[in-house]
Amino acid sequence: MPSPFSLPAHTLRLLGKCASPLILWFSAGQVVRFVLLYGATEVAYGDFRQVRLVLTMTLLTLVVLAAMTVVTGMLHSLRGALWEIRARAADGGQDERFFQALDRVAPTFAALYLAWGFHVEDARDFQQMDLLHHFHDLTDAAWFGEETQVGSSLIDLDWRVSLGTMAVALGLKTLFAKLLEKGRSGFYGFAAAFSEFAFVFYGLNATVALADARSEWMGSRAVVAGTEEALALAKETVPGWEGVGGVVGEIWPLFVDAVVIPLAWLTVALLVFGAFADDARTLVKGTRFERGVDRLEGSHDLTQRSVNRVTGGFQERWVPLANAFRLVVRGGAPLFGMMCLCYVAIEVGARYADRAIRTLIGSQVDWAWFHLGPPVDFVRDLLVTVVTMALLAATFDLAATRARLRGQSFTG
Repeated sequence: MPSPFSLPAHTLRLLGKCASPLILWFSAGQVVRFVLLYGATEVAYGDFRQVRLVLTMTLLTLVVLAAMTVVTGMLHSLRGALWEIRARAADGGQDERFFQALDRVAPTFAALYLAWGFHVEDARDFQQMDLLHHFHDLTDAAWFGEETQVGSSLIDLDWRVSLGTMAVALGLKTLFAKLLEKGRSGFYGFAAAFSEFAFVFYGLNATVALADARSEWMGSRAVVAGTEEALALAKETVPGWEGVGGVVGEIWPLFVDAVVIPLAWLTVALLVFGAFADDARTLVKGTRFERGVDRLEGSHDLTQRSVNRVTGGFQERWVPLANAFRLVVRGGAPLFGMMCLCYVAIEVGARYADRAIRTLIGSQVDWAWFHLGPPVDFVRDLLVTVVTMALLAATFDLAATRARLRGQSFTG
């Protein structure tokens, strides 16, 4: 029975066996990401502005899909070194192809990526590259007092065009999701994820265009005004309100970074390795709540959508994470703590190492890091991503192996 405290050693073992494919996958992903972002900054300006902005949003969607492909590829390259996968092969199980894993991962990856706001970093990177790439145009416009379109590619798309494109993306997403539910073979999961990302990105653009009018209308409503007054009164009269709110506000971001985010990526790893963690039935299996899931799944589609709306997308955001936690705990609760501890140690260690390297290199001129920064950032991100993927794989391997040796089904 492998010890949960052997997680760091098992992670290093996987790194030693699979370092080359992990590095190649990450490097290829960074090249593709740069090409797509650069192409998006190029295609955004010129004649037929609205058509160009549609293409820009499409390229930004492809950036996210490239990230999904790279993460799936890195995890898939670790399969051959896992004890659990070898045990399955010894029992007669066939190794799964990469594209099959990608098609299965895509819908859940899209839900988690959007639910936890990972796409914000992609939009930020695009905005930064857009400003740097067209820096001279921006400074010339500021010097001569002219208006410029630089830096507004993500908000200049006409809201009517956004709504039309949203409708098309929603229709495609529904079609591909139905085909996927029927068990059709092909890249329907991948296509559904693409449609999901496109729908959200175009929807964000339409939301920004209508945000001012909506905020003014909401601010004038009696219910909103009354709620704001009640909260202000509670802060003044309820003992400890400020203290409790301040503590929660400080702890929650740390909890998300140290526990929730690792669980989100572990969910993706479980799907790549064949342990399904995106079903509400798996979460409540063997409990009295399983009958309620049966009733909900047999209810009218409108009922299911209404429940999802009331719960704020609970199933998309929290059910995969809860399943991932449940599956890992089956391998021993200390394993989950070790995973979170190692995840935080990787992130914190990388930041301190980055600071130390920058201090050691130094610079006599401020602009030198404009050229030195990207290589240092690449190496730091490479090490963090490669070690993190190995950590996720090692966590799954230990949990599944411990559950199997105890005579339990890891996915049941």
